[in-house]
Amino acid sequence: MSEPGSDDYRDLFENAPCGYLTIGPDGRITKVNATLASWTGFAPDRFVGQRLHQFLNMAGRIYYETHIAPLLRMQGSFNEFALDFETAAGERLPVIANAVERRDADGGVLFTALVVIKATDRRRYERQLVDSRSELQKGLTSERETAELREQFIAVLGHDLRNPLAAISAGARILQRSGALQNQKELRVLDMINSTVTRMSDLIDNILDFARGRLGGGITLHRAMRPLEPVLEQVVDELRTASPQRAIDTRFEIVEPVNCDHTRIGQLASNLIGNALTHGARDMPVRVGAKTNGDEFEFWVANVGEPIPEAAMERLFEPFFRGDVRNSRQGLGLGLHIASQIAQAHGGRIAVTSTPEETRFVFSMPLATTAPN
Repeated sequence: MSEPGSDDYRDLFENAPCGYLTIGPDGRITKVNATLASWTGFAPDRFVGQRLHQFLNMAGRIYYETHIAPLLRMQGSFNEFALDFETAAGERLPVIANAVERRDADGGVLFTALVVIKATDRRRYERQLVDSRSELQKGLTSERETAELREQFIAVLGHDLRNPLAAISAGARILQRSGALQNQKELRVLDMINSTVTRMSDLIDNILDFARGRLGGGITLHRAMRPLEPVLEQVVDELRTASPQRAIDTRFEIVEPVNCDHTRIGQLASNLIGNALTHGARDMPVRVGAKTNGDEFEFWVANVGEPIPEAAMERLFEPFFRGDVRNSRQGLGLGLHIASQIAQAHGGRIAVTSTPEETRFVFSMPLATTAPN
């Protein structure tokens, strides 16, 4: 049998009938074989140092981030899942993949190995059914039918994504209330589950809103004149629970009624604070504030950390942009995009400043008594 360093071993790796790549602990690709490179049309060195999501189409990115990556972190492997790569020519490459984490003796992740094969006839048939449904949708000329189809699709998508998450969340709550978990390791696992549930719930909200926007539904608002501060406090409390090692300081001075969609403003706040927790210095608090000032409402989030590069500033609010020029670690890249859409729906905007001393996102909107046209 050939040794791992031999020419025969390297030839077997490079020219295997399946595609093969490895992902390091930082989420970046470290190695890819010639087979997968030839399928995609990208040179092997084009993969190295990049993130897997850059080579997947939109559906592949969503499925990997919401299903595969969290389960890999929890159980270390995932079998027989479908992904859609995007080739250098812009074509879809459907594959079936298996993933497994390799760990050292202390449990640290060395790398994640991903083995892929081209999709079977069954997979192609499933894709043809999806394409047929897309063609049917294109043929619908009635605005009412299109709106109903859109809402049905989003309802099904929300149902399929939320149900497994609800089961996980319910199980974690039962364990928490029962007091069955006693030692620190078990409690840390429970904290990790709660943190993952919170993050995945936010991802699902963003995915559904993005789907509505792309299918013509846009961001819908249900404005009301009721206290906004309790909503913001709840958002902060949830994020503190999900990130117990991080400090979040708040200063709310809301002295005038704010006519807004309170749920949407809470979602905007969660996305902006979550972004600050991801990119800010871990040993410094994230600072959050809100105030009414004359005829304007202002909400801001600030963190200390590496400033946002100029190249990234120009694309911050684009969908699926995760700051490849920065070491973005998680998420789909929809949070800031959805936040900006919520701001615009309220007739407001989000401004960003970033210096070596502080990065600050500021959402401002008029204190209108009626919704803008």
